[in-house]
Amino acid sequence: MISKDKKFLIVGLGLIGGSYAEGLKKAGYTVGAITRSQSSIDYAIEHGIIDAGTISVTQEFVSEYDIVVFSLYPHVFIEWIEKYQEYIKPGALLTDVTGVKGAVVNRVQSMLRPDLEFIGAHPMAGRETSGVQNATARVFEGANYIVTPTFKNTPEAIETCEEIGRILGFKTISSLTTAEHDEMIGFLSQLTHCIAVSLMNCKDDAEKLSRFTGDSFRDLTRIARINEEMWTELFLLNRNELLRQMDLFSAQFTRLRDAIANGDEATMKQMMVTSTERRGYFDKKA
Repeated sequence: MISKDKKFLIVGLGLIGGSYAEGLKKAGYTVGAITRSQSSIDYAIEHGIIDAGTISVTQEFVSEYDIVVFSLYPHVFIEWIEKYQEYIKPGALLTDVTGVKGAVVNRVQSMLRPDLEFIGAHPMAGRETSGVQNATARVFEGANYIVTPTFKNTPEAIETCEEIGRILGFKTISSLTTAEHDEMIGFLSQLTHCIAVSLMNCKDDAEKLSRFTGDSFRDLTRIARINEEMWTELFLLNRNELLRQMDLFSAQFTRLRDAIANGDEATMKQMMVTSTERRGYFDKKA
């Protein structure tokens, strides 16, 4: 159990960073934050999401904290470590919320001071909104949390990282290698975003079509409201794995198209039966 005298620092007070902060604060921990916007700091303090915050990275502030959670774009996270790791308290544990691991975890671990430890984590949660103003720890309820330890991580760090997931209320806590994580995320998250983006780019008359749509189209394209800066970076960092998943989807889409073109009812029905059976595993159980 992480003792209540441990202090958490959130670097990047957006939707997920803010939700981490709110959940940890409600659990009784001291929480500080560093982010770019003073208005975000002011909002978070006013609403009891954090105890203290700053837009300036100083040793005086950073060195107060025992556990540091990075909620930044991957390249910004790496740049932060390069510039400011000397400010971090000796013996501190570092973790993150980054959506790609292979291009991040090994690099960060290789550049860290020997008295610091970094262990990757990925909260599989989010909304189609951004900013600490939309943060809520409720976003983690029923969600999955993935830890990506390497041979450089100690059992104590792994347990602490998993404990953060339990504190925040995640339903399932899993452990994957960075490669397993990136394959999984390439299929379950990145591919689905690619499909939604592609679908929304098919027709120019979206305003007209929106007057006629049903829930199926809205549900399928919910994630098409997308942060182009962040997702472009994530796609490119996981390029090879994502391309494999896109090819997998393309092959099945072509199979279905060919079945329709050829009037192949048996193949169409078989694909639909398989789809129905597999979809059942993804239904959230109460």
